[in-house]
Amino acid sequence: MNNNKEFLATESIGRLLVKLAVPTVAAQMINMLYNIVDRIYIGHIPGTGSLALTGVGVCMPLIMIISAFAALVGNGGAPRASILMGKGDKEKAEKILGNCFTTQLIISVILTFVMYLFNRPLLLAFGASENTIEYAISYMNIYALGTLFVQLTLGMNTFITAQGFAKTGMLSVLIVNIALDPIFIFALNMGVAGAALATIISQACSCIWVLSFLFGKKTTLRIKKQNLALKPEIILPCLALGLSLFIMQASESIISVCFNSSLLKYGGDVAVGAMTILTSVMQFAMLPLQGLGQGAQPIMSYNYGAKNSDRVKKAYFLLLKTSLCYSFILWLLVMLFPQIFAGMFTPDAELIAFTKTALRIYMAVMFIFGIQISCQMAFNSLGKAVSSIIVAVMRKFVLLIPLIYIMPHIYTANKAHAVYMAEPAADIIAVTFTAILFSFQFKKALKELN
Repeated sequence: MNNNKEFLATESIGRLLVKLAVPTVAAQMINMLYNIVDRIYIGHIPGTGSLALTGVGVCMPLIMIISAFAALVGNGGAPRASILMGKGDKEKAEKILGNCFTTQLIISVILTFVMYLFNRPLLLAFGASENTIEYAISYMNIYALGTLFVQLTLGMNTFITAQGFAKTGMLSVLIVNIALDPIFIFALNMGVAGAALATIISQACSCIWVLSFLFGKKTTLRIKKQNLALKPEIILPCLALGLSLFIMQASESIISVCFNSSLLKYGGDVAVGAMTILTSVMQFAMLPLQGLGQGAQPIMSYNYGAKNSDRVKKAYFLLLKTSLCYSFILWLLVMLFPQIFAGMFTPDAELIAFTKTALRIYMAVMFIFGIQISCQMAFNSLGKAVSSIIVAVMRKFVLLIPLIYIMPHIYTANKAHAVYMAEPAADIIAVTFTAILFSFQFKKALKELN
């Protein structure tokens, strides 16, 4: 696999996508377990489970921001490095890797200080109440210690996958967290603090694995001392390309504020607790779809750099078909068995009953979401920063945030349910817009290769 040119330029697209996407999807699924397993265990703490679950749920916006900064750097730099490798410019690709590494170190330090200095006001703004704020602070104070590990694991791992080392990328995401959670939460009686500690230990192990590979001899692109000095002409184009995924993920924190404040107003702590479960189930859709996109990214980016339009086209349409199949299957399972998904996170009968209906509303059009993610990941893979930013801003800021406040005035029979309706309403419009824009931009990008 070290001969990336032969591997990415000649092997069958279907075989390549399986080889690259299966490990990246597995890595995303395991990474998803870090937070979801926390919530499952926390939701079952005797006596305080539902309040603790809601408290940890309002930490998610801050955690999303940390992950978003990793995406800003990693998902902006990795596609550009792949394109340069396709052009045969390994030296410049390594400069991108070095600059992205330095940038993530700087961002990690800044984020850690911000999380400690402003966690209480931020958590209160994100929907914590007097009943849940202490659980939220207990979790976030410890999780903030692992900011550096999260940044480097998520951001630098994209450079491993971008080179075609998908299995190595998958192994970087360890499942130590799953084993440590019950020990810290229940055996040591640490509660939500134990869940946070288990997570950062897991991320530290993953970080060591990622860096040992990128500093080692097996990697094609290596982190080198001479490439660590930041250069605007190297790092700024990477940040511009990663901005769309940053907006997509960071805006989740703003959206969480909007959802949680509206739901607290119309449905109280139960409605906010249900939102924690809804966002957890949504991860079952988003992260595997992003994993598929990351698996296809090296194929599209490398062959785009090599001016092989036919392979770029085949890789995209295979990604689209696979993503649509997955999103449809998950949508069907949620529609048929919402109580099973809700019951994973809490034994509280009232919360399960409320969440059952909310899930069906919130994920009503999830079956078409494979189109949105496939198009956005393809924009990124081809280095089309502006188009990628446009579709991210359209869905989140232009559509979803206003609809959160508009829908309760349209559907007044149950205003909490109306808030959840904002998600499918925004998705229908956003997917339509993205598909139309992509159809024009994709044809234009392929013509540029001829």
